[in-house]
Amino acid sequence: MKKIILLITFLGTVMLAAVAQTISVKERTEAYINSYKDLAIQEMLRTGVPASIKLAQGILESQFGESPLAKTANNHFGIKCKTEWTGEKTYQDDDAKGECFRVYKSPEESYRDHSDFLKTRPHYSFLFKLEPTDITGWAYGLKRAGYATNKTYPERLLRVIEDYQLNQYTIQGIAMMENKTAPVTTPTQNVTAANTVTEQPLTVATKNEPAVKNEILKSTTVKEETDTPQTELQTANTSIEKVKSTEEAEKKTTPVTEEKKTAAYPEGVFTINHTKAIHAKAGTSLLALAHQYDISLSKLFEFNELSELDILDIDRVLFIEKKQKKGASDYHEVTAGENIHEICQKEGIRMESLLEYNKLKKDSQLSAGQKLFLRSPAEINKAAGNNKRKSTK
Repeated sequence: MKKIILLITFLGTVMLAAVAQTISVKERTEAYINSYKDLAIQEMLRTGVPASIKLAQGILESQFGESPLAKTANNHFGIKCKTEWTGEKTYQDDDAKGECFRVYKSPEESYRDHSDFLKTRPHYSFLFKLEPTDITGWAYGLKRAGYATNKTYPERLLRVIEDYQLNQYTIQGIAMMENKTAPVTTPTQNVTAANTVTEQPLTVATKNEPAVKNEILKSTTVKEETDTPQTELQTANTSIEKVKSTEEAEKKTTPVTEEKKTAAYPEGVFTINHTKAIHAKAGTSLLALAHQYDISLSKLFEFNELSELDILDIDRVLFIEKKQKKGASDYHEVTAGENIHEICQKEGIRMESLLEYNKLKKDSQLSAGQKLFLRSPAEINKAAGNNKRKSTK
C-alpha cells in the first residue's frame, strides 16, 4: 500500500512539475514579448521587417532570450559572423564545431542588425515587396532565401505568431505610421557600417491574411545556405511619411506594369473549363499561394505557364491544377491588346494546345477580332459536318 501511495505521490509531483514548466515557458515568452515589442515595431517602421515576424524569430532563435548565445553574446537571431563582420565574435558548435557568431553590446543592437542583415542582402529583397501583414509569405520566404535549414521553420514561426497574437504589433506599427506617431527610440548602436540602412518609408496595403497552419514550436539557429557577398547600398536620408489612404499605398506597392481591367471573379476557388482556379491580387506571394493550396511552387508555375517570379506583378487568374487540352467552346475572339497567355488563362486551355490548333508561336502578335481555335480544327469541322447531316435528314 505504501508503495502505491509513493508511486501516486511521485506521479503527481511529476505532473505538477510539467504543468509548472509549461506555464513558466508561456510566462517567459510573454515577458520576452513585452520587453521587445516596442523595439520590433520601431524596426518595422525603420526597415519594413514586420514586427510579428521579428518577434517570432527572436522567440525561436533565442529561446525567449534564454539561449546561451542570447545570454552571453546578446545575439537574439543566431546570426553568424559572415565575411563582412568586424565586431566582436564568439564561437559555438552548430552545424559544424566552433562556428563563428556575432557578439552585440545589447539586445537592441542585435535587433537592429537583424533588420539590416535582411534589408541589405539581395536574396531577401523580394520579401520587402510583400505586405507587412502577409505573414505566410514572409515565413516561407525566409526559408526559401536560406535563413534557416530546418524544413518546418516557416510553420514554427507561424505557430508562434498565432499562439501569442503577434500580428497585433504589426498592426500597431501600421497605425503609428498612419497617425505619424513617433516610434519608441533606443540608444544609438555600434553596428557594422557596411550592414546598416537608413529609414525607409513603409508601404501598406490591405489584404486578408493567409491561413496559418499549426506546428510544434522548437528552437532553431540561423543556418544561411550561401554566404552571399554584401552589396554596397547608396542611401539617402528619408523619413517615415503618413500613408494617406489604402489606395495610395497600393499604388506605391504596385509595379509599373500596366494592369488591364479584369472581369469580376468570385472569392476562393472556382472553375474555368472544368479546372480549379483562383483570382490573386498584385503583390501576392506565389510561395504563400502554393503553400495555401497544397501544391509545389514549381507546379504552380507549370500549371499557369509562368516564368519564375516571387510576387505577382498584376492581378491574375491562377490555376491550381493542370488546364484542359480543349476549350469549353470552339473559338475565342481576340479583343484589343490581348496576348496568347491571357487567352489561355481566360479559357482554361493549355498554351501548347492553343499554339498547335492555330499554328502560332508563343510570341505571335494577335489582332482584334481574330478568331482562335480552342479545339482541333479537324474536330470542329467534323462536328459541324455531323450537325449539317443531321439537319438535312
